[in-house]
Amino acid sequence: MFDEPGFPGAPDLEDAAITLQHFVYCSRAAEGVDDLAVGRIVAFSQRRNVARGITGVLVFSSGVFFQWIEGPPAEVKKLIASLHGDARHHDVVSLDMGIEERERLYPGWEMELVEADDIRAVLHDALDTAEDASNIAALERILQHLDSASLASFGGN
Repeated sequence: MFDEPGFPGAPDLEDAAITLQHFVYCSRAAEGVDDLAVGRIVAFSQRRNVARGITGVLVFSSGVFFQWIEGPPAEVKKLIASLHGDARHHDVVSLDMGIEERERLYPGWEMELVEADDIRAVLHDALDTAEDASNIAALERILQHLDSASLASFGGN
């Protein structure tokens, strides 16, 4: 049925695939970073990422960021460098990174903010698979932050 003449088929992967780098990380928000500040970060990122060819998704919950970024390798590398120097968060933990030829996971999402019911499960999964000692320590600090902090004081969900 779907291979009948005239029926629009799915685009070939080769036609839509490009070389993309992805970077997945989590971090702990600095004191004073709340939902309003995150909204401003997202609005700025959306404008800037259009020109850079970067797409992705950001989760902010209970004072913790979790983000998936994808785009041209040179642009993603620049963004990673700026993330590590951004005082609005601490304990940046790289969860995954790679370069491959594929379709975008978030086409048209220059940076979308999505809700997270409970980011703890994501962080525990990351801790279970982490091998780097500094990442393990940072993930433990982030989880300790979540367990000990008043959620209201961090503007999270």
